[in-house]
This record gives sequence, C-alpha cells and structure tokens, in this order.
Amino acid sequence: MSEESRRSGPHRLVLSDEAATLRLAADLAAILRPGDIVALSGHLGAGKSLLARAILRELADDPALEAPSPTFTLVQSYETPRGSVLHADLYRVRSPDELDDIGLVEDLDQLITLVEWPDRAGTRLPGGRRLDIVLDVDPENPETGRIADLSGGVLWRQRLSIAIATRRLIDEAGWGTARRDYMQGDASSRAYERLTRADGTSAVLMISPPRPDGPAIRLGKPYSAIAHLAETVDAFVAMDRGLHSLGYSAPEIYAQDLSTGLLLIEDLGAEGVIDGGEPIAERYEAAALLLADLHRHTLPTILPVTEGRDHVVPDYDRGALAIETELILEWYAPHIAGVTLPAVTQAEFTRIWNRLFDEILDAPGTWTLRDFHSPNLIWLPGRGGHARVGLIDFQDAVIGHPAYDLASLGQDARIDVPAGLELRLLAAYGKARRSDDPAFDLAGFARAYAILGTQRNTKIAGIFARLDKRDGKPAYLKHLPRIEAYLRRNLEHPALEELRGWYQAHLPSLFAVE
Repeated sequence: MSEESRRSGPHRLVLSDEAATLRLAADLAAILRPGDIVALSGHLGAGKSLLARAILRELADDPALEAPSPTFTLVQSYETPRGSVLHADLYRVRSPDELDDIGLVEDLDQLITLVEWPDRAGTRLPGGRRLDIVLDVDPENPETGRIADLSGGVLWRQRLSIAIATRRLIDEAGWGTARRDYMQGDASSRAYERLTRADGTSAVLMISPPRPDGPAIRLGKPYSAIAHLAETVDAFVAMDRGLHSLGYSAPEIYAQDLSTGLLLIEDLGAEGVIDGGEPIAERYEAAALLLADLHRHTLPTILPVTEGRDHVVPDYDRGALAIETELILEWYAPHIAGVTLPAVTQAEFTRIWNRLFDEILDAPGTWTLRDFHSPNLIWLPGRGGHARVGLIDFQDAVIGHPAYDLASLGQDARIDVPAGLELRLLAAYGKARRSDDPAFDLAGFARAYAILGTQRNTKIAGIFARLDKRDGKPAYLKHLPRIEAYLRRNLEHPALEELRGWYQAHLPSLFAVE
C-alpha cells in the first residue's frame, strides 16, 4: 500500500460471498477512468484475480470475457468501451527494475491499470491515482467470505466515498442486484448510470456531488455562482417536485442522498423528439405547448427540497446573462475566430448587451429550465397531454423571461431546426398563450425571443470553444456551424441592428459563409 493511501484511511467492506465481490467490481468499474491504478494485495487465494477479472468484464461490458491472471506473461492488455485496460500480475517479479523491461510504467495516465501483487513494483506506481485494495479471508466466514480494505490517494478520496455511498443507496432502495451500465453524460461533471433488474425494470442513478467553487473571477465569486449554476442536487430535487406538482413528466425520485449528491430516479426511456438527426415536428410542437402551459401559471420562487430545507430559484439577472455572453470574447474569439479583442471593443460589446438586457429584465419572469432542447426531452407516448413530454436536466433553472426556453427549443444546439419549424413553434406557442390571455403581446415576445436566442447562442459558441480548448472535448466543435447560423438568423431582427454591426466588425468570420 502506498504511503498516500495509508494517510487517506481505509474503508472496510465485508464481502459475504462471490456475488458481493462481483458487486464491488461493478461499483469500482463504474468510477474508473484512464490514469487510475487499482492495486490488489492479499495472500494467495484471497480473491485478487477474481476481483480483477470481474472488473475487467464490467469495463469490457462482456460477462463471458476470458481474463486469466497473467502470472506468466506478467501483463495483458484489453481494449474496452471505457478505454485501454492493462492487467498485470507481478508475483514473479523479483525487482522493480524489471518493470522497465515489460513497459508497465509507461503511459499509465492513458490506461486503466489493474495490478496484482503491487508491492513487487516498489515505488514505481504513482500514489495520487492509485486505489489500494487489500483482500483477506473473513475469519467468521472462511468458506466464501472476504474482507476488503480500500484506501486511495488524494484523487481517490471523494470517488471512493461516492462509490460506497452509492452502493448503500441502491441496496437500501432495493436495487442492489441490478446491473449497472454507464450512460453517456452531458457537458457537465455529472455522471449517470442505468440500473436494470433481472425483470427488465430500470432506473437511472444520477451522481452529482456538490460542485467545488472555482476561482473567483468577479466580485469575489466564481463563474458558477455568477451564472447561477446548481451547486448541489437540492436544485434538481426542488424543481423535480415543482414540475411534478403541475402534472409534468419529470422523473420520479426513488431514493436520494443529498449530502453526497446521489439520486436514484425514474428511467423515462430513450425515445426522444428527433428521428435520424431530424426534429419530429409534432413532438417539438408538443414541447412548445408544454412551455405555453407552464408560463400561464404563477410560479413560486421558493421550493421545498426536504423537511426544513428549501431551494430558492435564482433570478436570471444581469450578471448571469452578461457573464454568459462574455464567453464568446474569452474563448470563441481567440480560439475559433482567431482574433484578440482590445478592451475598448469588449466594453462596446458590454454596453450594447446591457441595453438589450434592460428590455429583458423589465418583463415578468417565470421558471426558465435553461436547457430545453432535444437531449433533455423524452417522448412518452403512453402518457397523455403535456405529460407526453418527459423533462430532464433542469437543475440550473432560474426565474427568467419566458422566451428563453422557447428559443432553446426552436434553435436546438444539437440538431438543425429549419426556419419553417421554428416559426411553427412560435405560432403554436403564441396561439396557446393568447387563448389563455388575449392581451399576450406576440410581437414583443418575438423581439425578446430574438434577443435571448442571440444571447444563448453567443454563450454556447463560447462554451463549445471552451470545451475544446480547456477541457479537451473537441466533439462539440461539430455543432458550431449550427450555432453560428442561428446567430446570423437572430441578428437579422431589427432589435439587434447595433449588435449585428459589432459582430460584423469584430467577428467577421461569423458571416463568412461558403
């Protein structure tokens, strides 16, 4: 065991039988990532190879994978959906210097590494990303029982605590024997798993630990606080219950651990509102009508989370709107457009936007779910009315102008929404609002829609550039041409004439369409 692991302190687990060992393997595989080292220690027969094999099978998503312990070959590599995995058995290694010959310590940051008999490696296995597991026979259940002591380096402490809390939550909720499958997440730090029981019923595990504060960038606050991004799962729970109370299809919450940031929620399924990369017009219109229904209500700004604990829905205020638009200056301009904007040019950008924000902030606000687009809309044909549209990913909801969410839908960041369909959504929304309130100002709403569509796409252009440059996620760049097209479409509105002039003067590549 590494010295760093000793300092972090162990978690002791009692594994009553082989099935419990397999569940531990599934729990660990769910949180492993490239660069992690799992160091398996224990006497002969303690169960090291069984646990390593089970982890490999989980990572490979292949319960029948042949994964013999590499006692004689020393190392064996595997390509899995989760990346490259290296399994090493160092029982026959006499000196740590031998590891140089077999290449074990090369490129560890790019692999998930499972090592049996790690003590033979000396100090060659780095401690920060190392999880030590010491296995022993349970003296009170020597036939099938094992005791596992788990301890990790500094980068493992939170993940290990989350893994153990997750096992406790799903066991207590009655999902302990369910299969756990990693789900593709979103651009956030949240993680998701699908739990499936033997009878085919399923649920979704949402792993969203409290967000650590980033560096202070303005008035002593980090970006997340200024932009009003949810810092705990409290926001999701509160909004979920609020949406349920109105009859909408937000996921039912089966179990929760608020302090750790774990939710076990209803699996709304995988049927969305698109088909073959194209929007299904009727389903998009149903989503627009859901928004019209939501916006006719007088909605609370304080929502209960649990007994004695409330969530205050923040205002989508000037600070939040502004710092989002500034992402295009910080990330898109230098890294995509290839321009460095002087302070005076950035100040002009801010002045123009502040004038536009004056209009938006003068209007009455409502719940703004903020990412109301195809990845977060589930189609539920077995339900009726507005409940046919399932809602997820609303934890960052704010009190904002009602046009924002409709712009999120009509200018979907992930797929092309034709201008004709966008107009159809605006018309359907306006008709529904006027049926409830004949004085509803459709022209004023359309003006706000253009402003907020521009604000949102300005923000997203910056976010996608940041995801590529800072976070190493270049896949989002494929969406940039769409975002740029939406920006050009919005900037044609007369309300945005001055802003259009700024974009044309300082980000001319935005208008250089082939």
